[in-house]
Amino acid sequence: MDRFLEMQTFVAVVEAGSFVRAAESLQISKPAVSRHIGELEARLGVRLLQRTTRRLSLTQEGEVFHARCRAVLGELEEAESELTSRTGQAIGVVRVNAPLSFGILHLAALWGEFMERNPQVRLEVMLSDRLIDVIEEGFDVSVRIADLPGSSLVSRKLSSTRLVLCAAPRYLQRAGTPAHPADLASHTTLSYNYLAHGDVWHFTGPEGPVEVRLQPVLHTNSGDTCRVAAIQGHGIVLQPSFLVGPDLASGALVEILPQFRSVEFGIYAIFATRKFVTPKVRLLIDFLAAAFEKPRWPA
Repeated sequence: MDRFLEMQTFVAVVEAGSFVRAAESLQISKPAVSRHIGELEARLGVRLLQRTTRRLSLTQEGEVFHARCRAVLGELEEAESELTSRTGQAIGVVRVNAPLSFGILHLAALWGEFMERNPQVRLEVMLSDRLIDVIEEGFDVSVRIADLPGSSLVSRKLSSTRLVLCAAPRYLQRAGTPAHPADLASHTTLSYNYLAHGDVWHFTGPEGPVEVRLQPVLHTNSGDTCRVAAIQGHGIVLQPSFLVGPDLASGALVEILPQFRSVEFGIYAIFATRKFVTPKVRLLIDFLAAAFEKPRWPA
């Protein structure tokens, strides 16, 4: 049995979380995946995976072996990437991570064009608002919306977005319009879990910084959920302009207290610090930078 294929299959199963999804990613049959894992465990004489009807988990031996396999496969990919970087050819898989709402609204429509331009490059796009470790989780590029990117990573700024305080006209007609951020404490607010300062909302007004601590009626890890609840008139939200821009333009949402600006974030393409950047990664980052060169939402 090909040891490389065994390791590749094992890593695919662990990262996909199931034999079926691993088979899809490897483009082989599920029985073939099961056979590779079974033969690997038999050859090593240990159980690597705990299997139940609901989930897969690594044994202690499996955790050790998974880390080793990831390192070996990473070294191999690095070696191949170094060769392709010297030839200038864009070949292989690019693993991309991006925030959920931003990925759907502003990135999904771009991938087809990139693949048409680069037919030898395959994309694996994972959407999640969770802050991921680019190196540890094996991503080539992560699109991150943040104050500043991590100093240990290389980044290229694509665009920027600001948090906008807004609500539906029907809510403001019913509850009144706040005259100052301090008034928000007596209003119904809807909160996004991954906001850096949690339930303390920050603004800069005519007299300097202002912060207000709130008790939102809704906490959610989805900016879209906040947005929809706000449009339905259920409360006030603090959401990025890339998400609520069209709603502000249509009148479905109204900006509140525009003289008090909230936080502005950069939108970055982030990748690991390396001696070289492969053509496939460089092409993708250049493509994204060009796509976002012109503003796509209100400043």
